[in-house]
Amino acid sequence: MVLNYIWIAFFLIAFVIGLVQLIFFGNVDIFPALINSTFDNSKLGFEISLWLTGAMTMWLGIMKIGEKGGMIRIIAKVAAPLLRKLFPEIPENHPANGSIIMNIAANMLGLDNAATPMGLKAMKELQELNPDKDKASNAQIMFLVLNTSGLTIIPVAIMAVLAANGSKNPSEVFIPILISTFISTLVGIIVTSLYQRINLINKAVILYLGGFSIFVSFLIYYFVSLPQEEVARISSIAGTLILFTIIISFILVGMKNKINIYESFIEGAKEGFSTSIMIIPYLVAILIAIGVFRASGAMDFLMNGISYLFGLMNVDTGFVNALPTAIMRPLSGSGSRGMMIEAIKTYGVDSFTAKVAATFQGATDTTFYIIAVYFGSISVRNTRYAITAGLLADLAGVIAAIVVSYIFYV
Repeated sequence: MVLNYIWIAFFLIAFVIGLVQLIFFGNVDIFPALINSTFDNSKLGFEISLWLTGAMTMWLGIMKIGEKGGMIRIIAKVAAPLLRKLFPEIPENHPANGSIIMNIAANMLGLDNAATPMGLKAMKELQELNPDKDKASNAQIMFLVLNTSGLTIIPVAIMAVLAANGSKNPSEVFIPILISTFISTLVGIIVTSLYQRINLINKAVILYLGGFSIFVSFLIYYFVSLPQEEVARISSIAGTLILFTIIISFILVGMKNKINIYESFIEGAKEGFSTSIMIIPYLVAILIAIGVFRASGAMDFLMNGISYLFGLMNVDTGFVNALPTAIMRPLSGSGSRGMMIEAIKTYGVDSFTAKVAATFQGATDTTFYIIAVYFGSISVRNTRYAITAGLLADLAGVIAAIVVSYIFYV
């Protein structure tokens, strides 16, 4: 229901702004631009779906090997105390536990290609437990919020963009992003737990979050001690090595338990193909709405208004030029990446604005995209408070990013 209102609002706002520009400013190119944006984003949505079909087919094949071979059960057992607290609706030995863990692990390593198929697999398994197939369950919402909060330990892609544009110190954004995304995730868990009345003052939750905090601290210490030019390279090697090790472990455990590895892969791959086809309409729908909103100039009006308001409050507005990245981030990953690159090109790769934009890019994730794709894949129409909780987590990440940017970059 909420997505319905947002989708309509984007088109109506774009239409009104288009009329204003045509009538009062004589901009005869505005409506052709709006129409072109719908075609361009329809094409983009289909192209993304084609890519996703291959990734889904491959990764869900691997996940089926892990599921039948027993590796998923091993992973789920390790994280069972925390999962039981955050996902009380999921039975202890249900395969969704393993899929959730694999998805979160891939997100933390910045491995988006692996995270999305695993996330869609988890949503499908959670839908099996959902008594009302049209309405999002508590477990599905908690899982969505963990994804939309964008917890990333190693922001390889962002550092690579900065390096490619000639940054003298691309790893400078590493710690600010880590702090911002951790705060976003923590707020997301707390908000969703309040909605679901989950008590987080629990030994298991404190133990896992404390252990994670120690792990993050170790990573910070390690990467800070590295030469700046080595951070992105080692991060990339470590992430891909860990991922391939997981794949090999799935195969080896499956062999040990004497399952047919090839047939298991094919069975999972078939599920991946069918799921990918279901996503196309939802993905195209959200992308064309975002496209017309952006092409109408609504984003520019929004930025000018925000800058004016902060100016009235005598607040430093140095971060405002980077806000398009933060605003676009919940809507579109490619759109926010484009905004970040635009800030880099306009203000300089090592400027305050560019660094803040990079931190925004890493602090949260594409909330509307994730909700549209994940819920679309299982045909859930009533998302309940998923968008609210996800956007509150995003807001916490953005505020944290602004604060740490003034600490680290000024």
